[in-house]
Amino acid sequence: MRKILMLDRETLGNDIDVSPFAAHGELFINPVTPKKKVAEEIKDAEVLILNKVFLNEENLKTAKNLKLICLLATGYNNIDTDYCKKNNIAVCNVPGYSTKSVAQHTFAMALSLIENIALYDNHVKSGAYANGDTANYLGWPYYNLDGKTWGIIGLGNIGKEVAKIASAFGCDVLYYSTSGKNNNSEYKSVSLKELLSKSDVVSLHCPLNEVTDNLITYKELSEMKPSSIIVNVARGRNINEKDLAKALKENIIGGACIDVYENEPPRPDSPILDKEIAHKLILTPHIAWASVEARNSLVTKICENIESFYNGGNLNRVV
Repeated sequence: MRKILMLDRETLGNDIDVSPFAAHGELFINPVTPKKKVAEEIKDAEVLILNKVFLNEENLKTAKNLKLICLLATGYNNIDTDYCKKNNIAVCNVPGYSTKSVAQHTFAMALSLIENIALYDNHVKSGAYANGDTANYLGWPYYNLDGKTWGIIGLGNIGKEVAKIASAFGCDVLYYSTSGKNNNSEYKSVSLKELLSKSDVVSLHCPLNEVTDNLITYKELSEMKPSSIIVNVARGRNINEKDLAKALKENIIGGACIDVYENEPPRPDSPILDKEIAHKLILTPHIAWASVEARNSLVTKICENIESFYNGGNLNRVV
């Protein structure tokens, strides 16, 4: 029986049932796999299921029986695809599973920051509201999305879903295609500079590649409105964190919502964790993709990918 090894089960959450994988082979599960142990752990596996573990030539060369790598994700920049091609190792991802989840989380974070929800929530729970003299308390202003401009960087499936929701809120939608390949007649395509200068909210939904790595630096942030906010649910390295922290301290922009980080988890001394700017930030631990529905869909789609591969198919195969 083929050996199936799940390398980082904890990234999927313990509330999700992974037993369906066992229908396709003998299933072994690692809650996490430290970097230094990857090579040893994978040496006998025929199928690997993983999310965030990095697989490169150094560790993959020990896996003499490996035939298939299944990603619990859409992106696959953590896989040495060149090595996999040369050594006839198939790589499959799961496209589109998290579109609704990421779009919803984008608005959950943006609205929380725009309406200062955390500050008002703390005001009530601290007892300050109960001890006040008025029926309402307006310590921090908040604004309507209606009539504002929402700029989208990366108009793929997620970007389109965000555009649809933003439009429903009454926003004017602009987009910038990082690949130059996405054209959509429903929304206005503009340069990155124009998008940054005109938008009240900017959200990133682009992959990480040579074009988007460090796409947003202090220079780009300086082109934004002082009242604007930026939302990153794409990849941490799309925005320079040091520059973002500097821009927030200097009131170059109004705030930021961050779900992805240059290092995950971020280091304790990360500039994004500076307490001086905490009130201008909404931070979540890389969970935009992870609604219960999205994670259950991942399990189903991975099973379909394995079945397709062993039946001679190429479902969701990227290598």
